[in-house]
Amino acid sequence: MNDEYYMQQALRQAQQAFDEDEVPIGAVVVMNNKIIARGYNQTEKLNDCTAHAEIIALTSAFNNLGSKYLPEATLYVTVEPCLMCAGALYWSKIGRVVFGAADDKNGYRRGDAGAAVEGWPFHPKTILTGGVLADECVTLMRDFFRSKR
Repeated sequence: MNDEYYMQQALRQAQQAFDEDEVPIGAVVVMNNKIIARGYNQTEKLNDCTAHAEIIALTSAFNNLGSKYLPEATLYVTVEPCLMCAGALYWSKIGRVVFGAADDKNGYRRGDAGAAVEGWPFHPKTILTGGVLADECVTLMRDFFRSKR
């Protein structure tokens, strides 16, 4: 199993969000080569602006493990985490974050008035990898937003 395999699993979660008319972002948490949690955007369904794929997947992982920290885990998410999710990932002490598509508008690098955030928003030991299956992740987002126009 590799990054592409797990990102495909996150894309399945994103497709579920798409099918439920949610912004199509999906996430999975992997530990010891096993998916321990899944999540997809549910902000409309739950009427909760914090119900992002990453938050739902993290909460599921914490409950599954009975722990509030995930230093041995990897989160795979189809779109670059927003600043809120980066904060949650910081506090989780997650070992690695892998994302598909960059998000210049709402990603973690966005600061006041769109300026880049200075510094590293993740835990100091977190490893970040971007661009895994980016084309597939971007296509799903574009298809979703085109359907809204």
